[in-house]
Amino acid sequence: MRFGLVGYGFGGRWFHAPLLAAAPSVDFLGVVTTSPERRTLVAADQPSAACFDSLEALVDAGAEAVAISTPADTHSALTDRAIDLGLAVVCDKPFAMDADAAQASVEKAEAAGLPLSPYQNRRWDSDFLTLRRLVDDGSLGSVRVLESRFERMADGDGPGAAGGGTLRDFGSHLVDQALVLLGPVSSVFARWSLRSTGLDDDVLVVLDHAGGARSVLGGSWRSGAPGPRFRVTGSAGSYVVGTEVLENGMGAMDGQEFALLAGESPASPTWGTEPASAWGRLQRGASATVVESERGRWDTFYPAFAAAVRGTGPVPVDPRDAVATARVLDAARRSATTGEVVSL
Repeated sequence: MRFGLVGYGFGGRWFHAPLLAAAPSVDFLGVVTTSPERRTLVAADQPSAACFDSLEALVDAGAEAVAISTPADTHSALTDRAIDLGLAVVCDKPFAMDADAAQASVEKAEAAGLPLSPYQNRRWDSDFLTLRRLVDDGSLGSVRVLESRFERMADGDGPGAAGGGTLRDFGSHLVDQALVLLGPVSSVFARWSLRSTGLDDDVLVVLDHAGGARSVLGGSWRSGAPGPRFRVTGSAGSYVVGTEVLENGMGAMDGQEFALLAGESPASPTWGTEPASAWGRLQRGASATVVESERGRWDTFYPAFAAAVRGTGPVPVDPRDAVATARVLDAARRSATTGEVVSL
């Protein structure tokens, strides 16, 4: 399937292009970017990929689908434009800046009969797949509390204004995983700190789920000591897995992330395999058992989307899940601003 990419910043270069280039069912045509510097990077990183000036030029080259990895505040306009051009679309997180924009894009794709999927690659993180296995096989019993964190120690202020702040950036993944694991949300409470730039950081979001469980979600770009990636407590025990701190002080939340940054190919037979040092533990009081991590599977996303375009399978992430996530994030912004608990 002939696939293009829009944008070659950090996300496009490291989290999309290598996975598109390695996908066995994908012909990666190239990147839409007008930046001379980024065109030079594309030529060095992906020598068989072309560069295009516009979505229209990508379509003229025969593209059937496109991945959008540009600043967050451009996602909706580019998604809608690609759909108008007849392209199936994968859009990076945050899928849209608010729920109304997300809903509008979903309805546009449905009316056009085109596959649309949010790029929620963190559903295929090694530790999250392991957590889902433990929930499904009953090892944790009935889940009561999900504690989940995306915390890093970054130089500067993290994503700029075009990224929409930490709540939208990290919160898109944190909320999506909470909804996948524990289902719909009945109420939202949130707190954040505002930097001198006006952007939010040090975000805390508490979700009460309709099924009775609670999620406590945290996101920060300036944490000197990133906390556990997950601590999930159920009636039969807790699953705890940490965040590895790299030499540069950044927290790495999945081995696939720094494998891509190191230039490793997703086509490697050992792709997504976590070392034993990164495995979590199943704990019941003083008794703790190390749990071997599932293989991370970011490499399965684009083949699954290609199958959906061909009509032989579902999209890897239902776009209406992005609307549900956006509604929770909208409620969290309202709660952090007003101090109220927001009912959904």
